[in-house]
Amino acid sequence: MSTNAEHLPEPDPDLTDERTAPTPPTAPPATTPPSTAPVKHRQSLSTRTGTTWMSLIAGALILIVLLVFILQNLDQVEVGFFFWHFSLPLGVAVLLSVIGGALVMALVGGLRILQLRRVAKR
Repeated sequence: MSTNAEHLPEPDPDLTDERTAPTPPTAPPATTPPSTAPVKHRQSLSTRTGTTWMSLIAGALILIVLLVFILQNLDQVEVGFFFWHFSLPLGVAVLLSVIGGALVMALVGGLRILQLRRVAKR
């Protein structure tokens, strides 16, 4: 026994009216799990040689600025340190005081590093 529906042609989707056609239910968007594909890392273009070269250029620029500072401050000043008294150009006196401050800072930082190393070894 065959039914009449088996012999009917399927309706053409282009000819059906969209207003009367039932819309299929839409599923909520699924969350995708994190990708396990290997991540391609961009290779860094910096090298030790390039970093050293840039450091040398920066150091040269700083030295040029210091030279200009010293040459513009050549007025003699009297400097007293404990029992020594002498006169220096102002630029040189300021440069020597900055160097002295950097040495004190390096000494304190070095002592702190040694202290942390001792604690880390225990």
